[in-house]
Amino acid sequence: MCGIAGTYRWPDGKAVTDRLTEILAHRGPDGAGRYSHPAGDGEVHLGHRRLAIIDLSGTGAQPMVSDGLALTYNGELYNAPELRAELAAAGVRFRGTSDTEVLLEAWRRWGTDCLPRLRGMFAFGIFDERSGELVLARDQLGIKPLFLLRRGAGLVFASELKALAAVAGGSLEVDPAALVASLLYYWVPDSRCAFREAEKLPPGSWLRCRPDGRVERGRFWQLRDVAAEARQRAREGERPDIAAVVEESTRRHLLSDVPVATFLSGGLDSSYLTALAARERPGISAYTIGFRAEDARFEAMPDDLRYARRVAERFGVDLHEIEIAPDVLDLLPRMTYHLDEPIGDPAAINTFLICSAAREAGVKVMLSGMGADELFAGYRKHLANLIALRYQRVPRPLRRGMSAAVDRLPVATSRRGYRSVRFAKRFLSFADLPEETAFRRSYTMYDRGELLALLDPDLAGTVEDVLTEHADTYRDNDLDDFVNRMCLTDARMFLPGLNLAYTDRSSMAASTEVRVPYVDVEVVKAAFAVPGDQKIVGRQGKAVLKEAATSVLPREIVYRPKGLFSAPLRAWMSRDLAPLVREVVNDGELVRSGFLRRDALARLVAEDAAGQRDFSKHLWHVLTLEYWYRGATSRSGQHSPSTV
Repeated sequence: MCGIAGTYRWPDGKAVTDRLTEILAHRGPDGAGRYSHPAGDGEVHLGHRRLAIIDLSGTGAQPMVSDGLALTYNGELYNAPELRAELAAAGVRFRGTSDTEVLLEAWRRWGTDCLPRLRGMFAFGIFDERSGELVLARDQLGIKPLFLLRRGAGLVFASELKALAAVAGGSLEVDPAALVASLLYYWVPDSRCAFREAEKLPPGSWLRCRPDGRVERGRFWQLRDVAAEARQRAREGERPDIAAVVEESTRRHLLSDVPVATFLSGGLDSSYLTALAARERPGISAYTIGFRAEDARFEAMPDDLRYARRVAERFGVDLHEIEIAPDVLDLLPRMTYHLDEPIGDPAAINTFLICSAAREAGVKVMLSGMGADELFAGYRKHLANLIALRYQRVPRPLRRGMSAAVDRLPVATSRRGYRSVRFAKRFLSFADLPEETAFRRSYTMYDRGELLALLDPDLAGTVEDVLTEHADTYRDNDLDDFVNRMCLTDARMFLPGLNLAYTDRSSMAASTEVRVPYVDVEVVKAAFAVPGDQKIVGRQGKAVLKEAATSVLPREIVYRPKGLFSAPLRAWMSRDLAPLVREVVNDGELVRSGFLRRDALARLVAEDAAGQRDFSKHLWHVLTLEYWYRGATSRSGQHSPSTV
C-alpha cells in the first residue's frame, strides 16, 4: 500500500511530481522514489511513497524500472503467487518477491489483457519507454483511489485529490454538482469529483496517454455485467459455496511480510473474518472501539464490546480496546483534510483512531469487514424497503393515522435518545414511495423538496441532475430481483463513494493498509449468484452469510442484533459541537456564499434541539462540508460554488 503520483507532458513536471509525492508522504513513510524519461515533446515523471508490506528489501522499491517499463503502483495482488508461477514457467526471471514485480512482468506479457486477471486492490501508472505511452489503471471495485487532471496534451495524477489541488496553483474550481450530491448522500459519488477539472478514474477501467496527444480509455470489468452473469449461472443451477469463497478470500488477504491485525466490532462481518484469520494466524491481534458511557447511553447504542470480547476469547485473539472519547473539535478539520472530499460519515474518525493505535503497536495491515452489508443485503434499509412493499398494502387511512401518530413522538429528551422512534420516522419518510425513489430516500439525507429548500435556488437544475443520476444507475441492470437491484446499486455507488473512500483515506492518514476480503472479485461473483430471498429471510438480512458463518461462530454472535460502526453524534452535537454548529449556521462560508440558506439550516437546528427530529447526521455533514469548503476556496480563490 502506497501513494502514487506523476505527470505526463506537464509543465515543470519534475517539480510538480516532487510536490505531489511529498504531500502523499503519510501514505508511505518507509521510502520514496521518482523516475523521469522523455515522452514525445515533453517528459514523464513518476513518484512513489512506499509502505513496505511485501518484500521489504530494496528489490520492492518503486518506481520499479525494468527493461523499458517503469511502474508506480499502490495496492496488493492476492493472486500474485499464481501469476508469478505462470510467468516463471514462461521464462520470466524475478529479482525479488514483491507483487510489484509480478504486476510489471504481467503487463509486459499481456498489456491491458492482464487487468481482468488481477485479483486484489490496485491503482497504478505504467510507462513504456519504447512507445512513450503512459497507462493508468484502477481495480475492479474501486478499492484504491486514482485522481487525475488533464490539460491539453498533459496529465497529472495522484492517489489523493488534495495533492492535485495543491499543485494546480489555485486554479481548480469547486464543482457545485458534487457539493449538492454530497448533501444528498453525505458523500460524493465516485462518478463525480469535488473540483470541476479533476476526475476519478472509474473502477475497472484504464486510460492510455500517447505522445501525440491522443487519449484512449477502456473498461476491463463491469459490475453490472458480472452481476447479470452470476444471476444467469444461478438460474442454471449453479449454487456458490459462500463459506468456502469467504474463507479462501480471507486466507489470501493475509498475504504479508509484516504483522496483520483485524477490526473486530463484535458484529457478524468482522467476527467472521477474525475467526477465519485466527485459524490461519493463531494469536492474531484485533482492535475494537467503545464509547464514553454517557455518550453511549444518550445515543442508546448497543454494547458491541462484550460481543467482541467473546469472539476474542473463543478464538485466542489478542484484543485491543480503544475508547472513542475524541477531541472532535480538533479531529473534525484534520479528518476533513484527509478525506479529500466532503464525506459526512463519522465512522471515518473511528477508522483513523483504530488504525493510529494499531500503527503505534507496529501493525501496518488490518482486515476489515467492509462490503458484506452491501453485497449480502445486511443494512436496515434493505429489509425496510422490503417491508415497505407490504406496508403499501395497508389501507391508506390507517397509514395516514400511523404516520401522524409517529410524527408527534420525540426522538430524544435531554437525557437520552430513542432509536426505535428514529427508525420509525425514517421508515415512514419513504415507505409510500415508488421503488427507486424509496430506496434512495431510505439512505440519503433529504427528499427532493427538503434539498431544494436548503440550497441556492439557482441550483435547482443541479438537484434534478443528481437525482436523475441515482435513478439511471439504479435502473441500469437486467436483474429481476428487488434485493439484488438494491445490492448492485450499493456496490456501484455507496461502496466506492463512501465506505471504501473513507476507509482508504482514514487508514492511510495513519500510514496503515486496510484490506477488505468481502470486496473481492470472487466474493462478488458468488454474492450476486445468491437470490434475494436467500439474502433476506423473514426479518434476517445477510441470511446466507449468517448460515455460512454458523460453521465457525456461535449463534449468539451470528444472530445478534446489528451493531453500528458509527459515533454518538447526538451526544457530540448537543455538547462538544453545539457552539460550532451555531457559528456555521449564522456566519459560515457556505451561508455567506449563498450556497446554503441560513433560514433552512436554522430550522434543522431548532427541530433537532427540540428533540422532534434527529438531524444530528445532517448537521455533522454540514460541518464537514463547511470545513472542506473553507479549505477549497482558500486554495483556489473561489467564493460561491453556485457561480463557478
